[in-house]
Amino acid sequence: MQLSDIEIAQACKAKRITEIAKLAGIDETYLECYGSTKAKVDYSLLRESDRKDGKLILVTAINPTPAGEGKTTTTIGLADGLRKLGKNAIVALREPSLGPVFGIKGGAAGGGYAQVVPMEEINLHFTGDFHAIGAANNLLAAMLDNHIQQGNALGIDVKRIVWKRAVDMNDRQLRNIIDGLGGRMQGVPREDGFEITVASEVMAVLCLAESIPDLKARLGRMVVAYTYGGAPVTAHDLRAEGAMTALLKDALKPNLVQTLEGTPAFVHGGPFANIAHGCNSAMATRMALKLGDYAVTEAGFGADLGAEKFLDIKCRYVGLSPAAVVVVATVRALKNHGGVPKAELNAENLSALEAGLPNLLRHVENIQTVFGLPCVVAINAFPTDTKAELALVEEKCREHGVNVALSEVWAKGGKGGTALAEQVLKLCEQKNDFRFAYDTEDTIEEKLTAIAKKIYHASGVSLTANARKQMQELEQLGFGKLPICMAKTQYSFSDDPTLLGAPTGFTITVRNLKVAAGAGFLVALTGDILTMPGLPKVPAAEKIDVDENGKITGLF
Repeated sequence: MQLSDIEIAQACKAKRITEIAKLAGIDETYLECYGSTKAKVDYSLLRESDRKDGKLILVTAINPTPAGEGKTTTTIGLADGLRKLGKNAIVALREPSLGPVFGIKGGAAGGGYAQVVPMEEINLHFTGDFHAIGAANNLLAAMLDNHIQQGNALGIDVKRIVWKRAVDMNDRQLRNIIDGLGGRMQGVPREDGFEITVASEVMAVLCLAESIPDLKARLGRMVVAYTYGGAPVTAHDLRAEGAMTALLKDALKPNLVQTLEGTPAFVHGGPFANIAHGCNSAMATRMALKLGDYAVTEAGFGADLGAEKFLDIKCRYVGLSPAAVVVVATVRALKNHGGVPKAELNAENLSALEAGLPNLLRHVENIQTVFGLPCVVAINAFPTDTKAELALVEEKCREHGVNVALSEVWAKGGKGGTALAEQVLKLCEQKNDFRFAYDTEDTIEEKLTAIAKKIYHASGVSLTANARKQMQELEQLGFGKLPICMAKTQYSFSDDPTLLGAPTGFTITVRNLKVAAGAGFLVALTGDILTMPGLPKVPAAEKIDVDENGKITGLF
């Protein structure tokens, strides 16, 4: 009988986190234990270590499908595989959001025999980071409304408040609300709304901050509203950044856990990749680089979202330069991109596979030609994959100058990742010509067009009248030189989730532009993207339970 992911994780006898820290070269003076299997690592380690940084490996994927791709699983298995080859590898991942855990996506701690543990705690409350981020977000919201209630000395236009409250749950009921009802002493009535915590700018700020002073400065720059005269109002104007930083000072410290095979793993931060920049924290990545010879990290969703933002935003700000990129795909997902419904994906279908392969090849082309980075394709193996299907993927990839490695980490753990690890090690020794997809000195429209044409292969960008007006205002306010964070569906290169494969001839429509001044980027909302997801008809929460001994079942 095949064990579920949670059963595999619960059967693992995890090492004490002090042992994992020692393996990673972390002195106990930097360690703050949360029980026996997880800890926070003080950020002073980065200031006080003079160890040379290791090499950075980015794991990304094709556009996701209901068939699944296994990017996190591959990331974990690759790090374990590198350790099997005797290499000092450390993994850095995002934290799961409670909304998707109880919604449709489920947990995000890997799968099979390539997981991080304690799996249940990582997927649930973990070390409380997301709660701290939500509290800081909502403190700012409360101070904003209180300022208006107490006389509105800043002249805030209540119809131009852009700051929303946050909760870490999928709850469509909270997207648009009216609050402040009940009379003069109960607040000022206004339209309001909630975002899921991982879409809050506080999350993006925490994940890009490199110190407490940097965190505080970024929080202070966040724009929460505009005055009647059109001037931006910031968290600093409300004198909120000090208290917010106090709430976040411990959340800024990266969380240390382990894989099933005892590889040190940082799991820290988690902005959504289709709304925000989709990467784990800069702190965690820098610690993995400082402690390991190889730091393996991931970026959310397909390479058109997570990898583009990792490279154009995170690497630009943090000064990172990847040595190699892994693009994850499955035969099943490629057949889905080729038009095969999920129920029929187990049957061999070479024509559908060939029709879906352009999605993978376009991501590979972007990594190689747009960003100038070497990459390898990892085929996340399924028992239903046939030799003919695997051979076709390898043949088409080699025609495009990229090697393919079969990843069997779900079934075999690190042992199943050594073939991929060997390919990655070769890539890490190659010289690369890493570059960004655009120059921040370009105009906002030029940057939008560069992403749309170079990464999505669209014919161009169309801004609605509202978005064009917002663009002009942002440029007038001095925000025009910031990088762009595209909020777009993860399922397609386009802004239409039904256009699978590698579509062409489409236009990207930007309907809203806003500044995330603390994070340091402009957010361009396309299509029907939402910052507060909803639960599906049958949420994963219906299958989750706990017995009298506290053992959780059905989590993933």
